[in-house]
Amino acid sequence: MQLYCESLTSYKRLKTREVNIGGLLLGNGHPIRVQTMTTTDTMDTLATVEQSIRCIEAGAELVRITAPSKKEAENLLNIKNELRRRGYSTPLVADIHFTPNAAEIAARIVEKVRVNPGNYVDKKKFEQIEYTDAEYAEEIERIRERFTPLVKICREYGTAMRIGTNHGSLSDRIMSRYGDTANGMVESAMEFLRIARAEDYHNIVLSMKSSNPQVMVQAYRLLVQHMTNEFGECYPLHLGVTEAGDGEDGRIKSAIGIGALLEDGIGDTVRVSLTEDPEFEIPVCKDLVKRYTASAAEAPKVPAAEKLPYSPFEYRRRQTFEVGNIGGTHVPVVIADLSRLENITPQHLQSIGYQYDADTDKWHIGDSAADYIFTGHQLLNFDLPGTLKVIVYPDAWQTAADTQKYLPIFSDKGFSEAEQAHPQINFVMIDCFTEANPASTYAFLDELANNPSVVLCLSSTNANAMQSVRRMCIELLNRNIKNPVVLITDSAWKTPDEHLIHFAAETGALLLDGFGDGICLGYSRASKMEMVKTSGRTYLEVKDSYQFTNNTAFSILQATRTRISKTEYISCPSCGRTLFDLQETTAKIRAVTNHLKGVKIAIMGCIVNGPGEMADADFGYVGSGPGKITLYKGKEVVKRNVDSAVAVNELISLLKENEAWIERNTEQ
Repeated sequence: MQLYCESLTSYKRLKTREVNIGGLLLGNGHPIRVQTMTTTDTMDTLATVEQSIRCIEAGAELVRITAPSKKEAENLLNIKNELRRRGYSTPLVADIHFTPNAAEIAARIVEKVRVNPGNYVDKKKFEQIEYTDAEYAEEIERIRERFTPLVKICREYGTAMRIGTNHGSLSDRIMSRYGDTANGMVESAMEFLRIARAEDYHNIVLSMKSSNPQVMVQAYRLLVQHMTNEFGECYPLHLGVTEAGDGEDGRIKSAIGIGALLEDGIGDTVRVSLTEDPEFEIPVCKDLVKRYTASAAEAPKVPAAEKLPYSPFEYRRRQTFEVGNIGGTHVPVVIADLSRLENITPQHLQSIGYQYDADTDKWHIGDSAADYIFTGHQLLNFDLPGTLKVIVYPDAWQTAADTQKYLPIFSDKGFSEAEQAHPQINFVMIDCFTEANPASTYAFLDELANNPSVVLCLSSTNANAMQSVRRMCIELLNRNIKNPVVLITDSAWKTPDEHLIHFAAETGALLLDGFGDGICLGYSRASKMEMVKTSGRTYLEVKDSYQFTNNTAFSILQATRTRISKTEYISCPSCGRTLFDLQETTAKIRAVTNHLKGVKIAIMGCIVNGPGEMADADFGYVGSGPGKITLYKGKEVVKRNVDSAVAVNELISLLKENEAWIERNTEQ
């Protein structure tokens, strides 16, 4: 199988063509660029200029501005001139959706234009149409005729272009042949890329964006493979998870999708799409990108994986047998690391989803309650709630009164050397492919292989930790070892934002490849949680580090679609087309629906980002005019032009009508 990256076992940037965006060089080994998109009305020149400046001063190297029609495209000249007059030379990008004429105007003004193949010429009416080969070829010729003028203008003016495919806005023609798939996304972009190459135009960046990190990662990998096979080269890639949302969830979903690709050296520029003011996207971009500045030569050598025993282009969970409630068809478990606490009390368990009521002597267990806790050498002096079990070191386990509630965790070779082990479940730690634990020492794997009581706990102290753990998972596949695996990820960063990015990128990347039957997040011994304020705000408010890691673990599983524990929101980041206050409305909808476990609700600012971008949402709340909302069930319109003053209540009614509503449990 053709690999989709330069190396599976170390960090090495994918070699791409160099693209010039108004003097800013992208690809070909240049630094990974960070960018954002304004949310102001493009016709409000001063507001757009002021917001662009805030983004630039926060660190944006590219600023994108929506140009949905000719008048906005023409006003880009006023915006650009005012920015240049104030001394800002940052390249501007025009965001085009449906209007080729607007693109042709913008390409003469700004340094880059972004077109969406699904909207630029093709139809998107959500109709099932069967195309003969001749009809399909005719449509591609029609695209060539309509797209070529823009290509020629860009070549003449030295303007760069992003061919940006979105999962939710594939055309009816592409859908008819490829379905709603990553392959369809890739072919949609490749059609436009072939036309550009035929005109000897190469100043091109591509993107494959989706609100589902699984689909997004698969599409980028396929795109790299297709470009390599067809052209013998790759164009630079713009990375982003579309409609990621806000707060922790938006950051985690973005870090998983973008980080999984950056881990493999894929990506030349990133944009984190949050339902927040655009300048707040930039620190998240920076936290992602700064992880990948180290030289590839600094990473420890890990044995190469020349051939993959799994497909990186489709999600398929690694087959394992059950050990207790771990592995097999069970959802991944969450292990909370409480080993730093000196005297664990029932109150400490509140941070990981368990609330004790002393009056009734009962535990209340939340949807995001950890399945296990790790306490190191510490035995607890109180009764545990429900099925919660404690993982301890072997010496503590041997002294426990209840060896069914307490479970041992051994070092890699310690299990085979132990005189006593648990009859049902034993955790075994493996530090993957480090200098102290090289591949030559893994003979003990065959001793552990398929032992029905062993859960493997994989981590790595290498700088290329994700690649090292993935290489061990490949080793397990090659040896047909089917023990379940817990992914252990420690962070040595400082701020909540940095920890969040680290956990999501490394653990999420492995889960997207189908690896992991459980996760445990923690901090390296040198790490301390620091609250850092920037521009007068703290990006993530954290009650305590244990609640933070527990919530992050469940959010990572939710974003990778491997364990659903809460409502999922697909929310666009807002732009000049938005027809209502997106941040305020998102907060209102969250407040009344955040107890609907497993329901996916899309909140879209306008019809451009409406039925298409909602992708696989169950219900949609979409701006259709000033003060007007259209409600969707899936991609079907249910209620049109609802007054925004009552639209949230109408959404609740829609949820009730479709048996997706449950009353909130107010019991404390």
